[in-house]
Amino acid sequence: MLTASRLAHLTPNWFAVVMGTGIVAVATASLPMDLPGRGGVALTFWILSVVLLAVLTTAFALHWVRHTEHARGYARSVAMFPFYGAVPMAVLTVGAGTAAVGSTAITSGVAFAVAGALWTAGTVGGLLTCAVMAMRLRAGADRGNPAPAWLMPVVPPMVSAATGAALVNGLPDGWPRAVLLASCYVLFTLALVFALPIAAMVGRRINERGLPPLQALPTLWIPVGVVGQSVAASNLLGTAAAPVVGDRGAHALHVFGLGYGLVMGTIMIAMLTALGVLTMRAFRQGLTFTMSWWSFTFPVGACAVGMGAFGTAGDLEIPRLLSAGLLCALVVAWCVVAVHTAHRVRTRALPAPT
Repeated sequence: MLTASRLAHLTPNWFAVVMGTGIVAVATASLPMDLPGRGGVALTFWILSVVLLAVLTTAFALHWVRHTEHARGYARSVAMFPFYGAVPMAVLTVGAGTAAVGSTAITSGVAFAVAGALWTAGTVGGLLTCAVMAMRLRAGADRGNPAPAWLMPVVPPMVSAATGAALVNGLPDGWPRAVLLASCYVLFTLALVFALPIAAMVGRRINERGLPPLQALPTLWIPVGVVGQSVAASNLLGTAAAPVVGDRGAHALHVFGLGYGLVMGTIMIAMLTALGVLTMRAFRQGLTFTMSWWSFTFPVGACAVGMGAFGTAGDLEIPRLLSAGLLCALVVAWCVVAVHTAHRVRTRALPAPT
């Protein structure tokens, strides 16, 4: 149970729990190969993500109502504000899970309507966090100390682009599909426009000052999640475009998705390899559990979905196998992080002041 003191310190990074749980459902459902029990696993994680989103949304609303000063302080914090990006991404992830597996628990019409509502809410929220982060950076809010978490508030439009692809062909023929498809490509572009400069700032800081402190090292996984999500978006949208834009347009978008996936997928594999080495070294050096460990989940899941979409679009076996391997790693990471989180919630070590 959340006491008043614990509720006061319920920060937005808790929504990463929903992201990390929901992406297991999405990655499992979208895996481009058939595995025994896949449907049951996806459904279980989707239901769990729905419950977590409902509980955290209620608790977070109470946090703002009963502890307004604490909430405002966290929202103004340079370190904590970026994690507000986790809120719309949690909504979008649950929406994607609803579109992928919701019809096995509720009617397909209701599942599509709920997925559409969650996509709309998450997209609006993501555009808001993106705009606020842009204004904060323009105002010079601690620009000299960029962190990987700064990507969190500007990534939601990319998640909207990737998850919106599943909704395109569920709409009526004609302009509704065309408008949503075009909107998703605009969101894809917008996310890149904002994410690339921040990624460059973070890379320059690491090059000049070295890696983040040991306990913050898990946040280095956030950028690779952006890459994986963009590979997913480019290929899922290219596939969804076929019934909407005609043969020539569909072919062009399909080729773009494959080319983008090849380049960024190669970068993604290099990043995953380097991050794996750095993370193993961090554990040997004494990395202990914090909520930043949830950074091990959603980014890996995004890469799994991205590789699966790329492999399916190009009918390529290696990306499909990589998708399966990343999904296995995601499930292991989720189990470890979830057990640590549950233990600390049960022992009242979390939520705690940050």
